Amino acid sequence: MLHGRSVSPDSWLSDPFFEALHALGSSAPDVLLANGGNHSYWHDRTDGPWGSYVLHEAIPEALARSGADPRRVAIGGISMGGFGALDLARSAPHRFCAVGGHSAALWFRGADTPEGAFDDGADFARNDVIEFARGHSPYHVPVWLDVGAEDPFRAADTALAGELRGDGARVIFHVWPGVHGTSYWHPHLRRYFRFYSAACA
Repeated sequence: MLHGRSVSPDSWLSDPFFEALHALGSSAPDVLLANGGNHSYWHDRTDGPWGSYVLHEAIPEALARSGADPRRVAIGGISMGGFGALDLARSAPHRFCAVGGHSAALWFRGADTPEGAFDDGADFARNDVIEFARGHSPYHVPVWLDVGAEDPFRAADTALAGELRGDGARVIFHVWPGVHGTSYWHPHLRRYFRFYSAACA
């Protein structure tokens, strides 16, 4: 589970997080909380190979420590992490059994992105998940997308869901009441983990 911008991996560690895992009992997944820095957006870029680090260092190390099945790894995240999960699952299409973007930080144009999200226009184009979904789904596994009704990313997330559905991808998409923040994400954590657990069962 990839964290959002301007927070640390332990921002996940809340009562709702642990309650959601506890509710699943023995079917609860092991959870890797990697470090994506302040605004890496989880892709390889000038200041570091953030995406490669997740795929080739963090996940293998987590599997070695946990003894989890390497064929049953899902990837998801919130906001910046939602973008990162969608982008990494696109770039490594056979690595994951499910992918989820929860209020994923997506944009239609590089000019709309906040400072620091991408190196430049070319970097945005190399990681434009909406553009990659046009005409052909980059995902061959179940995809979960959800976003708050008052979230600034609602339009872009909705567009991605539409593109993927048009391509025949297996997409679950929800627009629930809420904004871009923990008051929206926390009540849905149990649904998120249930999706990942079932998709990889």
